[in-house]
Amino acid sequence: MRPLRCVLNSSIVLVGLMASVNLWALPSDQQQPVTLEADRATFNERTGVTTYSGGVVITQGSIRIEADSLVVNLDSNRSIRDATAQGRPARFQQQVAADKGIARGEGQKILYNAQTGILTLSGRALLTQDGASFRGETLRYSMNQGDIEATGSSKQRVKLVIPPSSTQTPASAKSQ
Repeated sequence: MRPLRCVLNSSIVLVGLMASVNLWALPSDQQQPVTLEADRATFNERTGVTTYSGGVVITQGSIRIEADSLVVNLDSNRSIRDATAQGRPARFQQQVAADKGIARGEGQKILYNAQTGILTLSGRALLTQDGASFRGETLRYSMNQGDIEATGSSKQRVKLVIPPSSTQTPASAKSQ
């Protein structure tokens, strides 16, 4: 691998990654510029692998990804196949809809599969939105369906916290 000499290759990969995530974000996010900060970036033309390292921060509108490193793999058509963020922890956030709070996730490793739209957070994984939280060793979040699958381990059981409904008063909760 050679260090990126041209910002263009890096930008194409980054824009492709953010565009694939944008399918499930606020429509206004797509009109925002993509900003990437890292200490180092390398691109391998032959393998289609781009690596960003050292305090990686990517933003576009409500979308934010923070990691120690990010590796993006392209397929033979030069489209994003997957991206893996690693950190202590790696973090992401995005606002899916204007009427929803910001979804935040973290884990030692975050794998994004562009073909399936599934985010897999592993290593003390946590996903929160609108007061609800999901915690486990591994969380799989379908950005297409909104489904979450949590898996525990011998050291960490799955834990879900769901806030009380704001439409239900204590009196109406007793009558059900």
